[in-house]
Amino acid sequence: MHPKNLELQGNIVDLLKNRIFPGTVSVADGYIVEIREESGPYQQYIIPGLVDSHVHIESSMLPPAEFARLATVHGTVAAVADPHEIANVLGMAGIEFMLQNASESPFRFHFGAPSCVPATPFESAGGEITAEHIKALLTDGGCGFLSEMMNFPGVLGDDPEVMAKLDVAKQLGKVVDGHAPGLTGQAAERYIGAGISTDHECRNQDEALEKIKLGMKILIREGSAARDFAALAPLIANHAEMLMFCSDDKHPDDLIRGHINQLVARAVAMGIDPLKALRCACLTPVQHYNLDLGLLQPGDRADCIVVESLTSMQVQQTYIGGHCCAKAGQPLLPRTTPLAINHFAASKVTERELQVEAQKGNLRVMEAVEGQLVTNSLQLAPTVKNGEVMADPHRDILKLVVVNRYQPSPPAMAFIKGFGLQHGAIASSVAHDSHNIVAVGTTDDEICRAINTIIDHQGGICAVAADDCETLPLPIAGLMAIDDGHEVARAYIAVDAKAKELGTPLAAPFMTLSFMALLVIPELKLSDKGLFDGKTFDFVELFDKEQQ
Repeated sequence: MHPKNLELQGNIVDLLKNRIFPGTVSVADGYIVEIREESGPYQQYIIPGLVDSHVHIESSMLPPAEFARLATVHGTVAAVADPHEIANVLGMAGIEFMLQNASESPFRFHFGAPSCVPATPFESAGGEITAEHIKALLTDGGCGFLSEMMNFPGVLGDDPEVMAKLDVAKQLGKVVDGHAPGLTGQAAERYIGAGISTDHECRNQDEALEKIKLGMKILIREGSAARDFAALAPLIANHAEMLMFCSDDKHPDDLIRGHINQLVARAVAMGIDPLKALRCACLTPVQHYNLDLGLLQPGDRADCIVVESLTSMQVQQTYIGGHCCAKAGQPLLPRTTPLAINHFAASKVTERELQVEAQKGNLRVMEAVEGQLVTNSLQLAPTVKNGEVMADPHRDILKLVVVNRYQPSPPAMAFIKGFGLQHGAIASSVAHDSHNIVAVGTTDDEICRAINTIIDHQGGICAVAADDCETLPLPIAGLMAIDDGHEVARAYIAVDAKAKELGTPLAAPFMTLSFMALLVIPELKLSDKGLFDGKTFDFVELFDKEQQ
């Protein structure tokens, strides 16, 4: 994999001493034995490896070892990963799968113990992670921190199970990650006071600054659906020590184009000091999570990258423990083919089950927002035909359906604006956080066919129109594929293109669709049990009968 002794020459980025100088890094047996300052300068830069400070590996539709092959190409050598997607499907068995598969790669995975499985009691999930499970995972179960505490109402209300999980992490001295969209004022103080140290849900600088002043570290997220970099990046100039970069959820087509390196390049292009941008990408996450990762110091493991410039962040080589894992845009790590594990027991749906009987009052309609996980709640007059509420593509009011994948159950229906489909339907078994089947479409026939296609494959994503169907099967928990990452990306691109042919203007329609069942993000969402108001944290009726 690598010569026993290795020498790298370039402009060396020392984030601990906050300086850049020309020199040579000497490596022996995977460790840095000497760093010599020279006259230089050189054309290339040597940098500590980049870290994704919060990611759900499952959202790449790749198992950990394959995710690593694609991420190392862009200089990412470590990821702070929350396996709660697969835990919601398979419980502890899902976490064990992720740990085992990750062990087949030299990539530095730092997994957390999922804190909210199931995310809420208002949906059907396939697994449960209790406080006792968390204690086992954080002691000798391969997890190093408590993953995002999404149940902020539980924290504020001193829910016994929530507090028991927090207490386990605190007793063991583990970092606790947060998830507090829009939480400010006394509520934010109480949430942070419970020992929660990070948030990746800030959408504006005022919210981020308030939380920073309370001692919370803010993760600047740029994923395939939620994109907050433009809003938050100016904070790096004065608060780099309190900021990190993360992707949270990144689809395979985005991952083959770039990763954390893109955020560093964008920050530098804004005029931000490269040392401050790189601190967010390397140093702060290593220090905050106590990652087992070298920082380009004598005695450290050689976890570093070579880039052609700090403005392009085009990665030439990636080294993990002195092994060259990627070079010139190509992964050098070997492929592994995992066995597929799954939990899928949904029964096929019929068009009749998807009918919505018209009632008095306005229709409560969700509105998807480009680049955001939040939705708006609208009240609109329904389009009714023969006593049934119909999708109305001309008004961009489409039918949204969620089907319980863990046992045969009637589907739940709602209506949504913002997807823009003019015909056809799309469906997915990736539906945060419980990963039931979610579909949106223009006709009951096409929605039905899309859902049943997912059931036939026991998981995947698909786009259906007339007699045409484009599908990407996801046999691992209905979340991940078993193929080469580039092949998965190509298949995803084909399904994404088909969805866009149907008329959607969304940049990442499947990623956006996957969050329409995420009850912990306001305002309206749909679970397999019904329409849910994320502000009141309770179910609401599809029709507002007070508005007549």
